[in-house]
Order: sequence, then C-alpha cells, then structure tokens
Amino acid sequence: MAGIIIVSCKKIKDVTCVSCMKCFKAMRERQGEFARYRDEDLDVVAMGDCGDCPGLVMPKVALISDLAKVYDREFDVIHLGACMVKATLTAKCPVDLQELSAKLKAKFGKEVVIGTHPW
Repeated sequence: MAGIIIVSCKKIKDVTCVSCMKCFKAMRERQGEFARYRDEDLDVVAMGDCGDCPGLVMPKVALISDLAKVYDREFDVIHLGACMVKATLTAKCPVDLQELSAKLKAKFGKEVVIGTHPW
C-alpha cells in the first residue's frame, strides 16, 4: 500500500478546485499521476496546502512528517497537486516545482511526484 500526502495550492484549493474532488476522483480511477498506483492500494495520509505565496511547503511538510510519526501514519510519496502546477503556469506562482521537489526529496527521503489529476 502506498501512503501519500498531497500538497495543494492555498489560493486555488477550494476556489476553483472545490474540496479536492478532482484529486479524489483521479485516485479512485487511477488517472493522471495516480496511474502509477494502478496495482496497489492507496492510503491518503494527509492533505495540506503550500502555506500561501510564496509558499511554506518545507515547514508544512515537516509538521506533517512529525505528526505522521506520532500517529503511526507514515507516508512514502509526496504529491505536489495539479493546482500547484496550474498556479505556476497561470497565476505567477513563484515556486519552482522542480527545485522544490529536489529539496523535499533531499530533506525527507521520500519520492516526490509533481501533479495529481489530469484535469
């Protein structure tokens, strides 16, 4: 079973992407970046946002990681939501997703996937 956390864009989540329904649909149907889990169960350990512009992803993921240990809810993969991708492409989000991905992987030792759903 893959334990995942999803980090979303604070400005887009629940504005144009109501309640992350697209992410949950893609998980259920194994579409988009969730296709990689086609043959395994998924456990959504946590969902959080980036902390608003210019982003506080590193400390937010550190808090999630600490709480995951306390509650015995370890995760294997960090997904940077499709909303974060959209924000960098259309809303002048200053976060460099490739750089952030590398930093997250180096600090937490987890796989990082840029994206979630295909819509």
